[in-house]
Amino acid sequence: MAYEHILFEEADGVATLTINRPAQLNALHVGVISEMIDAVDRVRDEGTARCLLLTGAGRAFCSGADLSGGGAGGGAASSGPPDAGKVLETHFNPLLERLFALPVPFITAVNGPAAGAGCSYALAGDIVLASENAYFLQAFVNIGLVPDVGSTWMLPRLAGRARAQAMMMLGERIPAAQALDWGLIYKVTAPDALMDEAGALARKLAQGPTRAYALIRQGLRACLDKPLTEALMVERQNQLAAGRSADFAEGVSAFLQKRPAVFSGK
Repeated sequence: MAYEHILFEEADGVATLTINRPAQLNALHVGVISEMIDAVDRVRDEGTARCLLLTGAGRAFCSGADLSGGGAGGGAASSGPPDAGKVLETHFNPLLERLFALPVPFITAVNGPAAGAGCSYALAGDIVLASENAYFLQAFVNIGLVPDVGSTWMLPRLAGRARAQAMMMLGERIPAAQALDWGLIYKVTAPDALMDEAGALARKLAQGPTRAYALIRQGLRACLDKPLTEALMVERQNQLAAGRSADFAEGVSAFLQKRPAVFSGK
């Protein structure tokens, strides 16, 4: 697929996906999401990238659905009332599930506003870095809609029910520093240092034990709502898989030989 709305490049084991509609603050419509799905599928299927880095071009990360371009899916249907949730089913949610299911680490570098669906994609990262001038916004209530693209699942788990509910019902901006205090993100950086720090972190992860990273990200989500006994079983099965990886053998060998490990991602 030729990309019109995103930039996609791979170097040093890191695939960088940039939403590239700066004049529209990287607002999302079905064309943008289709290209993002294609890029994420390439990371999953080609097996050459060992980390995905997602960011936005210009001064925004992503302002959410493009209301002027049908991004919210609220256009009138030919045979009934509008269905503002249809595009979630066909595009927005499949992208989120693909990001969660990736077999490699996923970092987001939030360079500016992350609103609506953009807030969800930003906070979906395994590790989220944000510029000092970034903010997070659940803007849905401001146009009479409800949070979507996983917001009602992610936000209470990250910030707690009280903060998540206030964020959703008040529709107020959460600045990067406050997001850090709430536990929504990992780190705040100076604006001109964001991509350097995110890139360095992505390259570090790209050189790590990829199979273990995949099991960590899958295990965390699997155990969020499980009782302790079931969570222990998930850990036990994941340890079985990790212990059979080439990276585990290399890690032990390097430890015993007192040298840095050289992981292959296998």
